[in-house]
Amino acid sequence: MKAICWAYTEDGRVCRQPATVFDQQRGFLVCQAHAPNREQQTNIQTKEIIMSTTKTKTPPNGASETANEPRTYRINSEVDGKIDKWIADHPKDWDYIKTMPRDRLERTMVLNEVRQLERQQRVREFTLNRINADPKLKAAYETLVKDVPEDQREEVMTQMARQKQRTVARSQTPQQTQTQGVAV
Repeated sequence: MKAICWAYTEDGRVCRQPATVFDQQRGFLVCQAHAPNREQQTNIQTKEIIMSTTKTKTPPNGASETANEPRTYRINSEVDGKIDKWIADHPKDWDYIKTMPRDRLERTMVLNEVRQLERQQRVREFTLNRINADPKLKAAYETLVKDVPEDQREEVMTQMARQKQRTVARSQTPQQTQTQGVAV
């Protein structure tokens, strides 16, 4: 398989020219036109693992960062390996993703974030409803969070309930979970 450049061109599309240089900042191979002139690059032959933590932080006191500053991202070889494995296992899906325009990719990422937040909200509401449905359970949680500020109590109660649920689920063996769903 021929390595291609994954950098974006000025019109927002993936370059796809033959890639010869590993760009540490981007985390993938690029062509000579997109190759950076940096002193520090990952040496692919020695498989040197470098964690780059040069992602820019939000400036303090609400100051805005300038749009001209380049943004860099961390490189994690374990995550990259998982991504590469997924790409190898799903070549058709990967080809589809490669053909998507940048705007569509960005909107898809935002949609995934929205779905994740909605899921978290549903889990939170479900947990609160279970607590509120049982007066004894609610009184017990209110006793535990009596010293927590009023505006944070619901969140702390849901965190405690989720932690309890995870602990109970871990302590049950697979045989116990199978017999619980069967009427005796």
